[in-house]
Amino acid sequence: MFSIFLSLLLLLFSAAARTISLTSRALAPSNIPLADFFKGTDLQPAWLCRWFGNISIGTPPQEITVVFDTGSRTLEFASTLCGSCNQAKFDPTQSSTFVDGRSTSSITFSTGVGVDPVVGANYRLTLRSATDTVSIGGFEVPDVSMFLITDQTPAFAIDPFSGIQGMGAQATGLFAGLVAQGLPSLFSLYLTPLVVGNAELTLGGIDETKFQGNLVFASLPKPASGVWRLPSPGITVNGQMTTLLHTTRSVIFDSGTSNVLFSTDTAEAIYALISPDIVPHAAEPGTYGIACDRIPSLAADISIAFTAQDGSAFDLTIPSSELSVGPFADDPSVCQTLINAFDGLELVGGSLLKHYYSVWDVGAQRMGFAAVV
Repeated sequence: MFSIFLSLLLLLFSAAARTISLTSRALAPSNIPLADFFKGTDLQPAWLCRWFGNISIGTPPQEITVVFDTGSRTLEFASTLCGSCNQAKFDPTQSSTFVDGRSTSSITFSTGVGVDPVVGANYRLTLRSATDTVSIGGFEVPDVSMFLITDQTPAFAIDPFSGIQGMGAQATGLFAGLVAQGLPSLFSLYLTPLVVGNAELTLGGIDETKFQGNLVFASLPKPASGVWRLPSPGITVNGQMTTLLHTTRSVIFDSGTSNVLFSTDTAEAIYALISPDIVPHAAEPGTYGIACDRIPSLAADISIAFTAQDGSAFDLTIPSSELSVGPFADDPSVCQTLINAFDGLELVGGSLLKHYYSVWDVGAQRMGFAAVV
């Protein structure tokens, strides 16, 4: 989920992150199993696909589940202070290592759990700062900065997981603590379709059993921004490109959402190459749709071009199977199509990432991709 910070507190919280150098006392990589949260039908392969795993907070440890979100940078989770949270909650009164930061703030996300458009502050959390011990994958990190959710908007009610562990391109919080203990400063994601299962987060390494061929690495742009973002020189649809699509744009990679967002002109240029019958859906601004019975006949391979570290070109492709995200509630004969229009933001989420093995190298400021097995 790509977050917009609404308070100075959160800005300062991010800015306080340290740059950590690797040491000789390296920790061994750890594989964290991820559960697939999928809500949809055969017409909805991408409507709501999320992957989450276990971490423990406090002393003694209280286990909760979190999404490992490359679109944000902080750790926040449901607590017993939150009357509107229906997920499993952390109880700070039961942890001997909990320290209340006593500061409150709020955060709004510009992408949500699925492919529904974000409208105003419909994905908003109210937070209270704290520190405590966090355990994950056999590792334990003391004094991790975190936020307890004290209120959440109804849009979060569908989530079966308790919180979000930010995994941005700058080492902060839990990940910075792991790196300080000697964990190599990278992680890898194997985000799978529901029919495959066995999704996985690898902390500090790469699981070579999960992909075929060689990893292709691309460098993040400088100066570092803390965002997993790569420049793209163009987009092709079923092998075709227009002048508008042959334009350099900066694409964010967000493991915390199913969403694909492009500016309005880009979204409509892509749809024009798939079918002229894909049109805006007035009831939900930013969305597009087409008659559901047309979906099986449409070719819709969307390939986004990038440049590797060695200067060679490579594509990451969203296949035609992702085009439909299911019928609109107000008109079940019309199916929503994958891309939402959001001017000023170009972003791809799980709908692309589940088709590739991905490496997120914080230390080298690069991303790697390979075909999954």
